[in-house]
Amino acid sequence: MEMKMRGRFGVVSVTVSLLLCGCSMHAADPAPAISYPAVEVPVAGETVAVATKLADAADDPAIWTGPDGVSFAGKRHDGILLGTDKKAGLYVFGLTGESLQFLSEGLLNNVDLRGEGQGFVAGASDRGRMGVALYRFAGEGDVKPAGFIKSDVVEPYGFCMGRLNGTLLAVLIAKDGQVREYMLDTSGTEITGTERRRFAVGTQSEGCTIDDATGTLYIGEEMKGVWRYDLNADPAARVLVAGLGEGRLAADVEGTTLIRDGGETFLIVSSQGDSAFAVWNVSGAAGAERYVGRFRVAAAGGVDGVSGTDGVDAWSGPIGPFAKGLVAMQDDVNEGGAQNFKLVDWAKVRAALER
Repeated sequence: MEMKMRGRFGVVSVTVSLLLCGCSMHAADPAPAISYPAVEVPVAGETVAVATKLADAADDPAIWTGPDGVSFAGKRHDGILLGTDKKAGLYVFGLTGESLQFLSEGLLNNVDLRGEGQGFVAGASDRGRMGVALYRFAGEGDVKPAGFIKSDVVEPYGFCMGRLNGTLLAVLIAKDGQVREYMLDTSGTEITGTERRRFAVGTQSEGCTIDDATGTLYIGEEMKGVWRYDLNADPAARVLVAGLGEGRLAADVEGTTLIRDGGETFLIVSSQGDSAFAVWNVSGAAGAERYVGRFRVAAAGGVDGVSGTDGVDAWSGPIGPFAKGLVAMQDDVNEGGAQNFKLVDWAKVRAALER
């Protein structure tokens, strides 16, 4: 979901995807209109499964590390991964996959974070309390609840964070496509939020991500495509980066994230309908995005591949054994257990796309 720089910046069948979303497919139903191929990259690791079994539960990850790794609960780690169980709460995983902490916070859907001081501020869309749940990590110890923003949307769904003009920004996406932007005040023990603006995407939307460097917000409209918004302009002046039916995305359009590599910025979007990820170079102006390619995550080293991904996140630059960056994503069908999150080496993705 979301770009964090140092300061953060296997294919499942269509039938299975439809069954998981509660839909049905008949013989006359058309297959996804995908005409662009996808390269395969090996999975690099996985987390333990979330506790909620026999359900669509794991949803969205967010990655973080410090200049010298992370001191978490008294132990040193290369980095950590936040991950939501949307039926139960928020996990903190180590990069080797172990669960380090679980916060029983209820119906959290999407999660994102931004570095602050020696640690970070995180937020998550909360469908139980109907708003944005806020958290703080001080650089050691563990993640602690740090506030809540009540919202008027019908159902909180997508969520992402950014930094605009030096202030933290939280963006809540409702399931019906309503958007609320909140400026965060982190000066006190309890983090608070003030609404900045509101607008509507159009139809059901979820995945979003912010490019702090350019003041750009990307939102995935599930049955339409990916939109690019200027945070300092009228939302009506948005640009469609890629639409369904163009051969690159198969509904639903789900998680979105950004990663910086070699001075270039890449947008990664989950094409849930055919268990793939589409990538664009978005370093230029709105409307000048360049399609790079598509990839799938294949099984490797005894870890199963990725199917039906919902949330996805990326870390720009070195983190643990990943010298060029890390991509993490939800895996809908985790062989042998409940849903979990998979890790992928960005260097392998970039190399495969450039062959």
